[in-house]
Amino acid sequence: MNVLVFGCGYIGLPLVSELIARGHNVTAADRWFFGRKPTNCNTFTGDIRSFDFALSVGQKFDAVIDLCGLSNDATAEIDIDLTNSINCEGAIKLAEGAKTDGVRRYLYASSASVYGHGDKRNLTETDACYPVSLYAQCKLLVEDHLRSIAGDGFEPVILRNATVFGLAPRMRFDLAINMMTRMAKVEQKIYVMGGGEQWRPFVHIKDLVHVFASMLEAPAELVAGETFNVGSDAMNYQIKDVARTIAQKFPFAQVHDIPDYSDKRDYHLSFAKLARLVAYVDEKSGAYSNPYVDGSYRWHNIEQGVDEIAAELDRNPGLATDATTHTLGWYKSLLDWDRRITDLKLDGKLL
Repeated sequence: MNVLVFGCGYIGLPLVSELIARGHNVTAADRWFFGRKPTNCNTFTGDIRSFDFALSVGQKFDAVIDLCGLSNDATAEIDIDLTNSINCEGAIKLAEGAKTDGVRRYLYASSASVYGHGDKRNLTETDACYPVSLYAQCKLLVEDHLRSIAGDGFEPVILRNATVFGLAPRMRFDLAINMMTRMAKVEQKIYVMGGGEQWRPFVHIKDLVHVFASMLEAPAELVAGETFNVGSDAMNYQIKDVARTIAQKFPFAQVHDIPDYSDKRDYHLSFAKLARLVAYVDEKSGAYSNPYVDGSYRWHNIEQGVDEIAAELDRNPGLATDATTHTLGWYKSLLDWDRRITDLKLDGKLL
């Protein structure tokens, strides 16, 4: 299958490797702001706001995976107009272009944050969403548009990812488990905001990549036009319990509660739909199999993610202070340097 992966950062880089290992022909696109690029596939520099399937690549794709966007709540607030132009308008433009160009399978990386402040436990894909951030609002708008254009050979699959954790080539320390692990390891402290009563579902990067690859290959009658919460029921945690779990790995780390910090996001999800899909596939289809339910697949837990990050920090201590591991801070640095260079130019030249 010819696959275009648009957005090759924390999730995209390991996903590209997984798809290649499964025998797919992969093209990876990104702005490459974080300095890491896959070396085992075709790559190009692209922006979903201006990308044109007919002019930009010169080949046809069977599938597109959209991982683009300013990638968390805080980063999305950096510039409202910029976020809308990328996360909403750009995402819709990419999907429209894919359908026009004859792309069949289209995976959209949405987020569990669309549930916002959930009104009950075990939220399913049909429950009401109450997004509390611009990032989540944009995800929900794009989801609605994808549903509206599904059909006529176009098969969007919406994946509402739990909060991701674990080691990856383009590391992020602005995600809850990764951030707490870094702080416990390097600074011997963990901060818990607002008492830590809020619920979050988590998913290891390797498990998420596995789900994306499986959704790409699943029969259309099982996934086309569908929305899935991505994760496992066992990985719903209150933030205070995440902090305690991580602190047990670092005996000198102190857990500090920050009571004045208000976090309105609070959602506890059900992943039964994903499990039912896999069970149905295993039972009904000999051509497509998946090991999530039959016991051969083991979802990664928090402890495994913490151990691999801690081991990498031992091997590479400089990773802890790498500016590119904090998305918002790195974008702010790029914008600051852009302003500085613009102010220094004379007759359109820096030197």
